[in-house]
Amino acid sequence: MLALAASFLLAAPADDTKAFLDPANWEGRDDIWTLAEGRVVGETKEDPKYNTFFVSKAKYADFELSYTIILRDAIGNSGVQVRSVLADPAKFVVHGPQADAAPNYWGALYGEGVGGYLLKPKTTLGFKGEPVKYKLTVTGNHIAIAVNGDTALDADFPKANDGIAAPAKGVIAFQAHKGPPMRVEFRDIKFKELTKK
Repeated sequence: MLALAASFLLAAPADDTKAFLDPANWEGRDDIWTLAEGRVVGETKEDPKYNTFFVSKAKYADFELSYTIILRDAIGNSGVQVRSVLADPAKFVVHGPQADAAPNYWGALYGEGVGGYLLKPKTTLGFKGEPVKYKLTVTGNHIAIAVNGDTALDADFPKANDGIAAPAKGVIAFQAHKGPPMRVEFRDIKFKELTKK
């Protein structure tokens, strides 16, 4: 039994959280984003006039990413981009698929900069500022989004409205939305890269 457990541990994907959250792996507006003690916090003091992101420098293909997100006072809109493209390096604007996070949009797959909603979640949820747990699993052309342990979406990446499908590899990015001042916190972040190296 012990040998079986040991072989399972050896076969399990390594936890890549430390490398993923290395500050050297991230870029974004210094006046909005901080990364400390494994937490990513985005706070806008005034309307930035455009959606801006905290963007990984590395590109990722297949992975598991889990985190807890808190939108202070349920104000604003956020999310996590997967397999995306840094479209404007000066403003840290990202285009591609996003695991959306906002009242009534928890668990949706949004096409940031590529034509709007791609897939809506199975159920509509409305949380009021409390912590919400996410788990994203991206493998091949497939994405699964779990919200508070329940599957919100489990489907292939669709083509965006402009005809562009999700790339095979891209950046991961956390969003601060334009509009009224907001604060979003991502904590309990865990990351496993599933792509064979």
